[in-house]
Amino acid sequence: MTGITTTTLADGRELIYFDDGASAKPRTAATTTDHRPLPERGEPGEVRFDALTDEWVAVAAHRQSRTHLPPADQCPICPTTPNNPSEIPAPDYDVVVFENRFPSLGPAVGPVPSTPAWGTTGPAYGRCEVVAFTPEHTGSFSGLGEARARTVVEAWAHRTEVLSKLPGIRQVFPFENRGADIGVTLHHPHGQIYAYPYVTPRAGVIGAAARKFYDGSDGRQTLTGSLLRAEREDGSRMVMEGENFSAYVPFAARWPLEIHLVPHRQVPDLAALSGEEKDELAHVYLDLLKRLDALYPTPTPYISAWHQAPLDDLLRPASYLHLQLTSPRRAADKLKFLAGSEAAMGAFINDTTPESVAERLRAVVVPESSPAPAATAPAALGALPEGVHA
Repeated sequence: MTGITTTTLADGRELIYFDDGASAKPRTAATTTDHRPLPERGEPGEVRFDALTDEWVAVAAHRQSRTHLPPADQCPICPTTPNNPSEIPAPDYDVVVFENRFPSLGPAVGPVPSTPAWGTTGPAYGRCEVVAFTPEHTGSFSGLGEARARTVVEAWAHRTEVLSKLPGIRQVFPFENRGADIGVTLHHPHGQIYAYPYVTPRAGVIGAAARKFYDGSDGRQTLTGSLLRAEREDGSRMVMEGENFSAYVPFAARWPLEIHLVPHRQVPDLAALSGEEKDELAHVYLDLLKRLDALYPTPTPYISAWHQAPLDDLLRPASYLHLQLTSPRRAADKLKFLAGSEAAMGAFINDTTPESVAERLRAVVVPESSPAPAATAPAALGALPEGVHA
């Protein structure tokens, strides 16, 4: 069982230690007390309604002064030392989640205005959290052991459940930006969790398509489940299959590198996964990241985005947890930039074929780090395993 200890930082922000099950020990006040003289937290920024697109835009001017790629001895998410009193008071930790000091949303929570029009503004309610994967300043998620990766999965699930219950929250989004080319502001391996007071545009599009499909089948099938079935039956874009999860390059991939990781049963979010499913997820997710990094001589920048069901009565029944792992890297020394067609029109043009990308990912030999549920690159694809909700 993962050890969980909750405390607060000097300015009142919440911080939670998630300790690996095998080494979990009670945390004491000596290792959880923040002694820094921090200023009081500010009020939320604002959200503005874009009447042209029917979308909310957050305005967070206070983030201009946030920390940007500090040297290792000044890293704010390394363990605290006498010379570096960081955001994490303990001299060591396994996984830590804490409220961002420079949040795009929050710290207050509540709903956005219910009948917006041109000129409508409101407080940027919500929650932004940082997830520190390891006390080590260098490395990446793919270098974690499976026990540590499992602790991160538990942290994602725990925070999803808690944040989903906050007033006004409509969507909880765990994600990781990896690499300077993606725009990270800290080198230390970490991810983030945003809890939005509205359904984001991308989630709204996916949710509407899922609901349309769900209604067309009289509630008997889900869109993501049907796509999983189609990809497994075709086989040419499959990357791996496990007992509870499968990964594939989608038929209409937008990015040069794009992988979807999908559970074999419909669940709305990470909090709904069983212990067995979380165990396997830690294994297959590490496998995917290692395959991605093995494609080129240097680490590949990526965005790892967990698509969870919005907290919306219409969209949630048809929604289906899945990961979308994407990278703009189209060659060893080339990145795909979103220019006219993609950035202005949202019309993607992919420079690679999904089938060739899947073949390259399947061909990667990933060394086993420790015993775990098996997930293999597909050979001959047969019937879906029992329990698959398509």
